[in-house]
Amino acid sequence: MGRNLQKGERLRPVDLARGHGLSTQAIRNYEEAGILPAAGRTPHGYRTYTSLHARALRAFLALVPGHGHQTAASIMRAVNQGAIDEAFRLIDESHAQLLDDRRTLQAVESALRDLEPTTAPEPGVGSEPAAVSGPGGTFIGPLAGKLGIRPATLRKWERAGLVRPRRDARTGYRVYDEADVRDARLAHQLRRGGYLLEQIAPLIAQVRAAGGLEPLEAALCDWHGRLSARGRAMLTGAAELEVYLRERG
Repeated sequence: MGRNLQKGERLRPVDLARGHGLSTQAIRNYEEAGILPAAGRTPHGYRTYTSLHARALRAFLALVPGHGHQTAASIMRAVNQGAIDEAFRLIDESHAQLLDDRRTLQAVESALRDLEPTTAPEPGVGSEPAAVSGPGGTFIGPLAGKLGIRPATLRKWERAGLVRPRRDARTGYRVYDEADVRDARLAHQLRRGGYLLEQIAPLIAQVRAAGGLEPLEAALCDWHGRLSARGRAMLTGAAELEVYLRERG
């Protein structure tokens, strides 16, 4: 493969590295990982690169913001191995994930529109309900199943303050009322949107304290912006990859 890549001026690892603020070791690592085509070698064993390698590097770096490092690397490896259909499949999967994330955001916004701005007053500290579950109450298993997560995840969210289920006086089981289900739904959707538990906790706390959903507006706006930036980055990555594919012939 190296002999077929000798096009135009020969480039050193440092030549590729300087143009993108990388180290020469990073260039060697990219080659060893298959992100760049195999380099040529001088009689003394030094690596030499060409304009094709420079194009491959530009394509990879352009793919990363939209697809992530791991997927971008897999795309480039597939291209360099001649498995173009596999590269396109990986790209399609990223686009499908982006679409799914957009639908998730729409679902969050729809859920928020359906949520009541206020909830019933919470029982005092230390109080225990006499009934196992009131209207809208549910246990941890059914709620986890409805959200598509594990009960252990709900327990983790409880420790982080995202949900505050009460305990049944007779059995000690967790019981989630309507407000808890709302908070769990919001936590689940925000986690899918890439937010960390420590970012979600204050939002839910503000929703509880303020009796409204305004604190989530900034988070949703930011989420919209990140999805749009990701979509545009995919376009940029596709353009650079197309240039690389054309140069490879």
